[in-house]
Amino acid sequence: MTRAVTVLATGPQALIQDLGRPGNAHLGVAPSGALDEPSLRLANRLAGNAEDAAGIESVLGGLRLRAEGSCTVAVTGPSVPVTVDGRDAGSHAPVHLRAGQVVELGSPRSGLRCYVAVSGGIEVPPQLGSRSTDVLSGIGPDPLRAGDVLPLGAPLGPPVGEDAVPPPSPADHLTIPVLLGPRDDWFADPAAQFAKLTWAVSPESNRVGLRLLGDPLTRAPEFAGRELTSEAVVTGAVQVPANGKPVIFLADHPTTGGYPVVGVVDPRRLPDLAQARPGTKIRLRAQAAP
Repeated sequence: MTRAVTVLATGPQALIQDLGRPGNAHLGVAPSGALDEPSLRLANRLAGNAEDAAGIESVLGGLRLRAEGSCTVAVTGPSVPVTVDGRDAGSHAPVHLRAGQVVELGSPRSGLRCYVAVSGGIEVPPQLGSRSTDVLSGIGPDPLRAGDVLPLGAPLGPPVGEDAVPPPSPADHLTIPVLLGPRDDWFADPAAQFAKLTWAVSPESNRVGLRLLGDPLTRAPEFAGRELTSEAVVTGAVQVPANGKPVIFLADHPTTGGYPVVGVVDPRRLPDLAQARPGTKIRLRAQAAP
């Protein structure tokens, strides 16, 4: 029996993602991996996989897959219509597919990214220890296209499911804690500026970074017009380019940057940012060091 699924349609974007390839910044390689990591972990548990198995990150739905053999799928992330051969199957629960059956994702009612796990996990060749696609460097598998056949690994065992998994409801207004530094001194009282400013997520945002639209952050007078030598940056870094409008780096970020980083987002809130659609209102709140 063939253990594979065939991609029939991708929607706006569909990428293979696992938990990423952290620890390679010294090679200039970003961590990558699922932007909404808890949703991928849950999808894998529902499908009977190890939490770090590779699945599919689908942006705004439209993904269609045909099972080439018997398998179990699970779809997580925001609430989204899921059908099998045109019949409602539901998300956030294991769904069995027979060979030839087609599972399809509609458009999520809110949020941005859904995750599809298939029993056995997607077993494309790993690069630097991960099967994740890095959209900035091109490391990992190419973005999925109709006609791609994705091999599956051997199932670990029957899916065990969860008692009750209500889909999250991503908000259209987010307040995100930020630990100030290392270059907060380049800005005039950034905590006070955060308290006054509200930004909106730009349509130009992607897996590299969440670009924010709105009023600029004002630099301290002694740093006006100054340039910064490139230095290391991490996932969640809030970099402020010359126009003063912050960019929050996500999993496919460059490993160095030449603009000051005013702070770093609390890692626990990165999944919320992964689901922030263009137009979502963002406020930053200075967080005291632990």
